[in-house]
Amino acid sequence: MELIDQHTKKIMEGCKDRAREAGLRFQDETLEYIVTNRDLIELSPKVMIPTLYDYWVHDVEVLKEKGKYELYPSNPYETVINTRPAISFYNDNNPDWLNVMIFYHVIGHIDFFQNNIFFKNTWDMDFTGHALSDKRMIARLRSEKGRWVDYIIEFTRSIDNLVGYHEELAKLNRPQKTFATSKLDFYFDVFLQSEKKVSVGDYVKEIERYNDCVKNYQDMGEETFFSEIDRKYPEFLAVYKKSQESKSENKPDIVQFIMDNSENLNKEENKWMKSVMQIIRKTSLFFQPQIRTKIMNEGWASYWHETLFLRDDRIKGHEVDFARVNAGVTAMPRVGLNPYALGMRLFYYLEDMANKGQYSFKYRSLKDSYKRKIFDEKTGRGKKFIFDTRENLCDFMFINTFIDQDFTDLNNLFVVGKRLNEQKMVWEYYVQSKSAKDYKNMVIDSLYHPPLVEVDTEKTDDKKLYLVHRFEDKPLVKEYIHNTMVGIEYLWGGPVSLETSEVLSISAPRANTGNMEPVVKWQRVVYTMDNRKISRKII
Repeated sequence: MELIDQHTKKIMEGCKDRAREAGLRFQDETLEYIVTNRDLIELSPKVMIPTLYDYWVHDVEVLKEKGKYELYPSNPYETVINTRPAISFYNDNNPDWLNVMIFYHVIGHIDFFQNNIFFKNTWDMDFTGHALSDKRMIARLRSEKGRWVDYIIEFTRSIDNLVGYHEELAKLNRPQKTFATSKLDFYFDVFLQSEKKVSVGDYVKEIERYNDCVKNYQDMGEETFFSEIDRKYPEFLAVYKKSQESKSENKPDIVQFIMDNSENLNKEENKWMKSVMQIIRKTSLFFQPQIRTKIMNEGWASYWHETLFLRDDRIKGHEVDFARVNAGVTAMPRVGLNPYALGMRLFYYLEDMANKGQYSFKYRSLKDSYKRKIFDEKTGRGKKFIFDTRENLCDFMFINTFIDQDFTDLNNLFVVGKRLNEQKMVWEYYVQSKSAKDYKNMVIDSLYHPPLVEVDTEKTDDKKLYLVHRFEDKPLVKEYIHNTMVGIEYLWGGPVSLETSEVLSISAPRANTGNMEPVVKWQRVVYTMDNRKISRKII
């Protein structure tokens, strides 16, 4: 592995200048490395972080990838990681025109990493430096503790998808509230709606009164507003103070709770285990935003490599070569999902809609299909709209907000079903639905969505850890429950209970409901792991 030569680096710097002119924002410093296929095979299990800690699963993945490569040799165009500075890896046999395309794609990724708010917990973090320090610590502990280090890594990794990513993100994105703003939020969000249950009209009048006070009295606006509240609702201040006293702090995730409260881990001879657990938790938190923005991230990078490449005068004569490579990356499959293609087309669609002013109440209220088709206010706001989208959304919000029937019709998208042809004994694929709702649900079902498992502090004591799975109509995978709970029991140092929901019965769809899905009845159960033996009880 070595840095790219000066000729190729000059191409990259030229791509950066053009990207900035188009509106992309990113740090100046980047590192680009030439790697062999062997390097890529060995880096892939470590998520392309060269300094990540060593673990036996990585070695297994390397062997698997080597076997796969021998059967199906292929060369990825690029890989970029979200570090400071950003690091990207390239094959050593790319022609200059292809590097231009690839560099634009990489710059799109870097812009996304450094501006999307779901990556905010990584913006000020030199992860490669952290990873190197963590790797050295684990190597030192292995020399002292032997295989027990790998047990702790194994047990912690089994629950590293349950880290409190959104709680950590909320601490960074939530502005610090003053006493006045906190009281104001409580008044509008809780007091008027839950305590007084005022009508919508009265609620709107209060908002208007607040706006008038701020407008007319400026710095004294909120004080003037609350003086009227004290007169009208003398009990408000007492209710507010009581709510603040009973307000609970954010609950720590399972990994953090075990580290903070396990008597076993807090024994002097076991405190080293907490250092290993913290490394696994920190690594998981670092990669969470990448898992949750795959479609947006790849779509954004593909949008820009196509947009900027076609404007670049350095690629004249290679337009056909580009078209062939680009089609291979961004073609929309009939069966399956290509995040590059779906994300890129959505960004193009949003830009066009925003340029025409079609994200407006005026457009949405039109019923005439012809008027909707020709509607164009020529706002010129398309670029700003997609930049704002890039900054503020994750995959779920992106898909759930913007996939509509117009988009699915425009791109001829549909949900594919699979059935067995018993006569020919072959599987057949068929168009199951062209509804935007069904297509959207299919994409959402494919997104990363770990279960929400929390610690029940009321049922947890010094001996027993009680976990509750907040059920979202998706059961836990039974085959993983036993081994995962064995690991949690070891870390906690005592019995562990897990409350979850399982299928009680499945019945045929009810007639005349219009819903062809089978009816599932659920029941709550509790699994208890005690001394490596598991039991199950119906609640």
